[in-house]
Amino acid sequence: MSKRTIVWFLVLFCGLQYSMPISALADNKKLKRRIAVLDFENKSGYTHRWWSGGTVGEGMADMLTTALVQTGDYRVLERQEIQSILAEQNMGLSGAVTPESAAEIGKLLGVELAVFGSVSEFGHSQSNIGGTIKKEGFGLGLKSQSATVAVDVRFVDTSTGEIVSAETVRKSETKRGISVQTREFGFDNRKQFDDSIVGKATRQAVDEIVELVDATAISLPWQAKIIKGDGPIYINAGAEDGIENGDVFVVYRAGEALIDPDTGLNLGSAESKVGVIKVTNNNIGNGKASQCEAVSGSDFARNDMARPQ
Repeated sequence: MSKRTIVWFLVLFCGLQYSMPISALADNKKLKRRIAVLDFENKSGYTHRWWSGGTVGEGMADMLTTALVQTGDYRVLERQEIQSILAEQNMGLSGAVTPESAAEIGKLLGVELAVFGSVSEFGHSQSNIGGTIKKEGFGLGLKSQSATVAVDVRFVDTSTGEIVSAETVRKSETKRGISVQTREFGFDNRKQFDDSIVGKATRQAVDEIVELVDATAISLPWQAKIIKGDGPIYINAGAEDGIENGDVFVVYRAGEALIDPDTGLNLGSAESKVGVIKVTNNNIGNGKASQCEAVSGSDFARNDMARPQ
């Protein structure tokens, strides 16, 4: 065997070896995790309303929701959709969100991951030779103006109620050479906010949270639920979730919940296999649901779980 043949053999072997994990990752990434971003609690002391009329916590949750939607990697419930579903179930968000309430709401919304947290810092500071001034208004002879945004963010696996990740994100932005301080608060529109240093710091914080979502969501198991099991079978996921016609799912039925006696966490449940289904129409309800046919098994029922084969 010539050296050239050996080289080509090694190239082919390495190419096959590395292409398999990449394909597997792509298949895993194809199905979009469903995420709900709950309003962040405001612990920053910032009391002014944003241009949209919301609090700083509501505004940052909206920004994160938009950023996640723009990635195209997730199916993200909009604020209006969350509020509508909670209203239908006579369930509201009162007080601070806890891991338990986030999991309960997440299950109700049909998402794998619930994101919540609190804004701990949100504001400006100005510095000059004499020191630092932290208040509204304006000052003269300032050398720099800084803005800091800090968020404590939590990610909850709604199937177990467990916090799978918790991080503090803190970002600062500084503009130097300012002689007269500009208005800190009360932005009239989105452009004013985006152009400000506090807006830029907020955007950096949101972008980092999106990266944390990416690292957290990929490890969560994906599943859909049976909406209707008699006659044509329907599941609550479709083209919007990355499902394609011909995709095959194994259907399981949950048994008794396994609750940890020490922590109270739901550790899952004993499950039994019901059968296998195949997607025949992934565009029911504008791509939010799919029609399927049974490949094997029978007696499919509402709330049975469908997972990738």
